[in-house]
Amino acid sequence: MTEPSSAAPVIAVIAGEHSGDLLGAGMLRELRSRHPDAEFIGVGGPLMQAEGLTSIVPMDDLAVMGIAEVLGRLFTLLSHRRKLVKEFKAVRPAVFVGIDAPDFNLPIARMLKAVGIPTVHYVSPSVWAWRQGRIKGIKAAVDHVLCLLPFEKAFYDAHNLPATFVGHPLADAIPANWSKSEARAELSLDANSTVVAILPGSRAGELARLGPIFLQAAALLAEGKPQLQFIAPMISTQRAAQFRELQEQYAPELSIQLLEGQSRTAMAAADALLLTSGTVTLEAMLIKRPMVVAYKFNWLTHKLIQRLFKAAFFSLPNLLAGRELVPELVQQQVTPERLAAAVKEQLSQPAGPLIEAFTALHHQLQQDADQVSARVVAEVGNLTSYSHTSIK
Repeated sequence: MTEPSSAAPVIAVIAGEHSGDLLGAGMLRELRSRHPDAEFIGVGGPLMQAEGLTSIVPMDDLAVMGIAEVLGRLFTLLSHRRKLVKEFKAVRPAVFVGIDAPDFNLPIARMLKAVGIPTVHYVSPSVWAWRQGRIKGIKAAVDHVLCLLPFEKAFYDAHNLPATFVGHPLADAIPANWSKSEARAELSLDANSTVVAILPGSRAGELARLGPIFLQAAALLAEGKPQLQFIAPMISTQRAAQFRELQEQYAPELSIQLLEGQSRTAMAAADALLLTSGTVTLEAMLIKRPMVVAYKFNWLTHKLIQRLFKAAFFSLPNLLAGRELVPELVQQQVTPERLAAAVKEQLSQPAGPLIEAFTALHHQLQQDADQVSARVVAEVGNLTSYSHTSIK
């Protein structure tokens, strides 16, 4: 535990991408309200910097995914890691918080913990689902894990690693009831039509794998159904252009409204969703719309996951419920015919029971994550031992 000090606490935080910046900003805001003299250093984006973080290196430098991309940036990543560790060891922060990005943050946490600096990891790695042997490395690096999902805490409890279920900030941010009619008015959609939203992924590789199949499934659904409307929100101009090219190739006759951004509004406007696995399924659950979840890996990744994946489901609604609330299709199951049939079934079923189940899960995840995460970080860093005298 940190020794009492006459100076204000320094809190080191690293977020590696936008989602981490969002989580970190809420946590820093709450920490600042409790400890107004606290100073924040590390890595973060515009949201965390707006809450007072001094970012030592650019967050965008850490936002890399995939083996090839990481290898291409390896020298930069290792250089940044060395710089951050050197700075943190010199400053001796009261606590270090790594937000997600476990491949980058956990080695830093391990080095800091070895010299007596308390460490927290915010967003559990999916160790409960696959590569469970990683728990040994996590225990060597981290004093406390902040979990977004309740079953994650149960996993750490079983392995004697302190963990707190903080809930999910999305559950705090997304309203309990999102008006379908208001969402349709916002997007200029026909209030009386049947709307299907298509979300085949935010990354170029995902879109390349799933976009053609999703488009062909939509074309099958559209046959003889003039009242059916399709919308497809894309995360960026680049992804929108990629999707439009795929549509011209695989479903040129399909009428579809393409959106840039507005993914939550698009989901709220829809009667059913066809989407890829990931956080978007949690957003869809919190907005409380029927969905079909699909994912298709490259061949090698799928073979590795088959051997290592331990969870019964891969979509967050089903994982949270512990049962199949929504249809999941993976790999060879992901065909236009099967996707279209699954969406038809979702449209034909009464939505009441599903909405009731989603509502219960929404309440379960509403824990005020910003406040809970700030409280735990303050406790692990023993921030009450510091006076309110700025070190500046």
